[in-house]
Amino acid sequence: MPYSNFTLEAVRKAFQLETVQAAGIFSEAERVEPSVELTKALAKKVPLAVAIGTEKAKSEMIVADVLIELREHFECRISLFSGIDFNVDAENNLTGICDFLVSLSPEQYYLEAPVIILVEAKKDNLTTGLGQCVAEMVAAQRFNAEKGNNIPRVYGATTTGLNWLFLKLEGKQLHIDMAAYVLERCDKILGILASMVAQKA
Repeated sequence: MPYSNFTLEAVRKAFQLETVQAAGIFSEAERVEPSVELTKALAKKVPLAVAIGTEKAKSEMIVADVLIELREHFECRISLFSGIDFNVDAENNLTGICDFLVSLSPEQYYLEAPVIILVEAKKDNLTTGLGQCVAEMVAAQRFNAEKGNNIPRVYGATTTGLNWLFLKLEGKQLHIDMAAYVLERCDKILGILASMVAQKA
């Protein structure tokens, strides 16, 4: 069963996760102003991505640009991967392709631990990607531990490009921020992502 087959209920039961749900879990993250280049790019691409309306268009034209900006904010000291196989534990169905994956390693030619953020792009509904994203976060925990780089927290996001929902996995405790963050406040989205990289969220 690939990551995409997991529902939130199924992944919670399979890996005995305790869920903490609250609005504004990431609301205190310090904002990061988007560059002029990102602002201009999104002004051109967002209307087109919305008009096309597919998950692929939103992923390529919006989400990728935001995550590239994150990488540049950290002066390329982190790495970004898109659409890669992340097969960690076949016995427990932790296999499949991740839309986007961020590692704290600067190595860009292959995936190196620790994996810190997993982002799933969805066409319209943020909550449909929760199970898949959480399964990938559990896989990242195991991947990091196997590589001897077991960081305290792994983060995730599901996004339509326009709306973003953020998660945190700490041990067996899964935190879901019930507030959706909108692309119009790109500074807030970048701030949350940056706080995840810094392990401050």
